Amino acid sequence: MIRLRICVVAMVCGLALPSLAPAVPKSAASTHTKSNQPDSSFNKWKADLIEDLKTNWLPLAGLFWLKPGDNTFGSAADNAIVFPKGPAHAGVFTLQGDAVTVTLTKDAHATIAGKEVKTSALQPDTSGNRTIVEMGSLRFHVIKRGERTGIRLKDLDSDAVKNYKGPVFFPQDSTYRVTAVWLPSDGKKTVDVPNVLGDVTRTPIPGTVVFTIKGQKMQLTPLGGDPAKSLFFVFNDLTARTDTYPGGRFLDTDPVVNGRVLLDFNRAYNPPCAVTPYATCPLAPKENRLPVAIPAGEKYDRSHGHH
Repeated sequence: MIRLRICVVAMVCGLALPSLAPAVPKSAASTHTKSNQPDSSFNKWKADLIEDLKTNWLPLAGLFWLKPGDNTFGSAADNAIVFPKGPAHAGVFTLQGDAVTVTLTKDAHATIAGKEVKTSALQPDTSGNRTIVEMGSLRFHVIKRGERTGIRLKDLDSDAVKNYKGPVFFPQDSTYRVTAVWLPSDGKKTVDVPNVLGDVTRTPIPGTVVFTIKGQKMQLTPLGGDPAKSLFFVFNDLTARTDTYPGGRFLDTDPVVNGRVLLDFNRAYNPPCAVTPYATCPLAPKENRLPVAIPAGEKYDRSHGHH
């Protein structure tokens, strides 16, 4: 799904970028929108976007950075890590170097892979085989972001999911469906990608796309993806001053074909940080800050924003 891709780039960048690499809806390059009315493929893409939010991001209920040694956790205020619900004293996370172990109290009744456990090593999300602990409606696992190691908490009974009203988009406009020229790199070029934590990660890039909007020639640098499958961009434009997410929006493409790729800015979407304070999203690098307004794609309500 769409937003998960944030977080493949995240693994590559220690989540300067997210690990976004799920089944991301395609940009539907084969269907050209001649009117400003949403087409059926867009509606399917939008539905997938909402489902991804409700499954992976809106349920997030906490993000806690571990200190070396023991970190007690539970819902009681005297814990080092205070969960919003659950047993008062659920256990201890122990951080030794890069390794995290959890020791659970008898009141926790926590399970891993369906089996109740008392002590277990926890594999982080960057391992490709993260360990998920289940405790009532709560789910938690270890994340690694640069030099930080933390616990990401999800609540399956989240009010944020129940109260979510859905994304708001600009009207579709075929002006912002443009064909770009693909310029592959030599594999040695990198860009510095910042994230909401203040980290900056030097990220290898596969190339650059060059395109024209309203007579102005511009370029963008993908921060992930495979030209034979899909490219992933984090970009910013002048609408970020008032109407769109200030840190930049995400955009996925179809494969590059014969040196060309379609950029459909109508399918630009916000990072998870727009709906939760517990995500660690990449921001648009300076190379991807466009000097024009692109009033297409997902909008952002600053009155309810998180980052």
